[in-house]
Amino acid sequence: MSIQKDSISPQACGVVKVYAAISGVVILLMMLFGLIMRMTQGQILPIGPEVFYQLMTAHGIGMVAIAGLGGSAVMWHFLGKYVNLREGFAWANLAFFLAGVVFVLGGIFLGGFAAAWTFLYPLPANSMGMWGKHAAAAYMGGVLLVGVGMLLFYLESARAIIQRYGSFAKALGWNFLRNGQDAPPATIIAGTVVTIINIIAILIGAVILVMMLINLYVPEISIHPLLAKNLIFLFGHVFINSTIYMAVIAVYEILPGYTGRPWKVYKTFVWAWSATCLMVLAVYPHHMLMDYAQPVWMHVMGQIISYTSSLPVLALTMTATLGRIYRSNIKWDLTAALLVLSIFGWSAGVIPAVIDGTIVVNQVMHNTMWVPGHFHLYLLLGCVPMILGFINWLSSQGNAAGFGGLDKTMLWTFALSAFAYALMFLISGQASIPRRWAVHLPEWLWYSQLASLFAAGVVLSAMIIIVRALGGIVKPARLS
Repeated sequence: MSIQKDSISPQACGVVKVYAAISGVVILLMMLFGLIMRMTQGQILPIGPEVFYQLMTAHGIGMVAIAGLGGSAVMWHFLGKYVNLREGFAWANLAFFLAGVVFVLGGIFLGGFAAAWTFLYPLPANSMGMWGKHAAAAYMGGVLLVGVGMLLFYLESARAIIQRYGSFAKALGWNFLRNGQDAPPATIIAGTVVTIINIIAILIGAVILVMMLINLYVPEISIHPLLAKNLIFLFGHVFINSTIYMAVIAVYEILPGYTGRPWKVYKTFVWAWSATCLMVLAVYPHHMLMDYAQPVWMHVMGQIISYTSSLPVLALTMTATLGRIYRSNIKWDLTAALLVLSIFGWSAGVIPAVIDGTIVVNQVMHNTMWVPGHFHLYLLLGCVPMILGFINWLSSQGNAAGFGGLDKTMLWTFALSAFAYALMFLISGQASIPRRWAVHLPEWLWYSQLASLFAAGVVLSAMIIIVRALGGIVKPARLS
């Protein structure tokens, strides 16, 4: 059964395949880093705290960056079906991305930088001798380079969307809300929202990164710490949220080919994405509920939007996915299964996030393992399966593959191991085990040791899925 053929140029397909291949390899590497850290906390591996925090920093920034690159592969591939994208910008993004990665890794593993991916001010400049200012500058400069590349990517997306639709308003479907005609495809609506929010977020991130780089070498020029934290979290939280909004385009574009039911755009869909465009920019204060100096109205906004921001798009995507599967005689393969799994993971990951976004809970739980439980559930079972499903679909070159015993075994191993791994974070948080601690007390060890077992299952199954998919990607495309 032919699933879907694209009207994408071979050159564009080439850059997407490079994005996808890099994403698959780095996702696997970040999983290995996660396994090593959990084994260290469980005293299975004898790694010192300084190396642990370097790995933690690399793991955090690496997953944010590679989720962004993987989501960009999905968005570029399918957005190019509807608008005229110039592939040079995709290659430029990749060049800046790789250059930034070199600086980031050099700052961490050569310079010893270990201030976590959030690089909160003034920690990078006050390392207590653990790293020098050049290491901090390499790290932040590398993040800035990655941001420059992504900004070029989104500016090109913006140009192409406006060229085709005339304005962001039309691309968001606002004309369709008025006249009920000419609804943009779901991919255009999602791509427009991501483009808007990430141009804003990346520019804000660039501002704080430049300010902190100046402060490193001219410490007399200080920054208000609360302002710095707001800018960092606005940048980081919007960007990591956007990764799943890019990756979900794979569900919109690929799954209908399996079910025979196109992804129709209704007015509720347009309203949902328009609301998300605003709420995702305003939800980040739920990470700052313990900052007593923060204005009260921002705390209130953070809590309210934490309850509402994930619902519009997620609820519609979840119900629409189930509706398209129901009695559709879908022919399952690994791609379809991963995409459907991703909707479950996205939905499940929201629940502990909303719980933590409640102020009375946040005061107790936010600095515990509960928080990494939320975002591991969200990423491992939400965003990552979307990206892996897309990579697997590219590997099969748009044709349905079989769903043999190995595929089923690896899918279930990955799904159950990832869910159990994230659950161990949540259980650890419920037991008040702090997050970001390299050394755990004896009574905490069994949590980390059991989590390490599940992490090994994630790594093994993901490795087989990714290696098999990459084998298909490097094959020359078949002529149709």
